[in-house]
Amino acid sequence: MKAKDAYTVVIPARYASVRLPGKVLLDIGGKTLLQHVWERAGMSSAAEVVIATDDQRIEQAARDFGASVEMTDPSHRSGSDRIAEVALKRRWKSDQIVVNLQGDEPLMPGACLDQVAGLLASHRQAAAATLFWPIEDAGEVSNPNVVKVALRQDGSALLFSRAMIPFPRDFADAGCGLEAGLLWRRHLGLYAYRVESLLEFTRMPPGELERAEHLEQLRYLETGGVIMLEQACMPIPAGIDTPEDLERVRKVISS
Repeated sequence: MKAKDAYTVVIPARYASVRLPGKVLLDIGGKTLLQHVWERAGMSSAAEVVIATDDQRIEQAARDFGASVEMTDPSHRSGSDRIAEVALKRRWKSDQIVVNLQGDEPLMPGACLDQVAGLLASHRQAAAATLFWPIEDAGEVSNPNVVKVALRQDGSALLFSRAMIPFPRDFADAGCGLEAGLLWRRHLGLYAYRVESLLEFTRMPPGELERAEHLEQLRYLETGGVIMLEQACMPIPAGIDTPEDLERVRKVISS
């Protein structure tokens, strides 16, 4: 990226978690999950990395390992809302590019952070940018927890859905469709946005599609916004949502 396109990473981090309470402070190889995420962000070319939280335990832990921290309103419903508050508090310029890195992604490649920021920088008309990875397993195609994305020919998002998009009408099932060469893309929850479009986004009420699917990126599409996508430059390992995920990541980091 060019100097004028320098970007900032914000890591939204909350204590509450249904399946793993306080997960961002759980120990992985002698460091908290949050520290691993912060260190991964530091491997990118981002000009600044900020942790946004509403919990004093997280704030203290983050300051202890040297992170820049911004305390935010505990009533925020999403990481996007939390990042918008940080942008306002720090008076970032309207064209500042911000990458939203979830606080449970301790194996995120720094190159993918640079990629998504660079993708947005190269498309001035876009409201946001994000990444995808091809799906090779038929079970993932029909899994509602795997968010699929369909693209326009220019690489912008046509639709995100938990449903099987596209639907393999001429095939018995997704497996047959994959064998025949149909392509499904898994959306990876890594976003870049400009401050101006992020603030506009957080002021909009959720639309019909977003309320049905519980996918906030649909708010951009429902209001005419453009989201650009590229295939990630390398695989992004799954984050931590369950105790099983935690043990998987502990084994990866220990090895």
